[in-house]
Amino acid sequence: MPRPATAEHYWYGDDASAAQLLEAVRAFRRADVSMRRRTAAGMAMNETDMRALQVVIARELAGRCTSPHHLATALEISTASTTKLLDRLTASGHLVREAHPTDRRGVVVRATPHAHDEVHERLAGMHARMAEVADAVPRAARPAVVAFLRGVAAVLDDESGIAPLSTTPGEAGRGV
Repeated sequence: MPRPATAEHYWYGDDASAAQLLEAVRAFRRADVSMRRRTAAGMAMNETDMRALQVVIARELAGRCTSPHHLATALEISTASTTKLLDRLTASGHLVREAHPTDRRGVVVRATPHAHDEVHERLAGMHARMAEVADAVPRAARPAVVAFLRGVAAVLDDESGIAPLSTTPGEAGRGV
């Protein structure tokens, strides 16, 4: 039987230091969402457009092409929505469509120099400050921090661990 919810034990159990770690992750996630909204708004685009630009730039930096199909899959949106997104980002000068380098029937999208410049201008200072915070973590603690963050990311990526909410009190699988 689940124990009653209290401020101290609602989600994370009895270990206060573990709860502090997880609360710090929640604070980070809230700040990250807020930063992404502000950045997208500052670039006069919506959050999905910003995520698309991030995907394209990341793939370019890794030496890979991005097809509209790949973008639709990465963003979990329909091909029709992807077409509209690409129309907006090409009209704004952030992306260009080009012929696929090896498939004559295919199209790839590429970030423009304007997009790279704007992203760098808006985010370089924040990334430098984040690097300073990372540099302050003692070297000996870094592997544990990395393992912790990757473990939390794996839990968040595991959709099978989320039970649907029940409509009847006391039903198995209750989730809040």
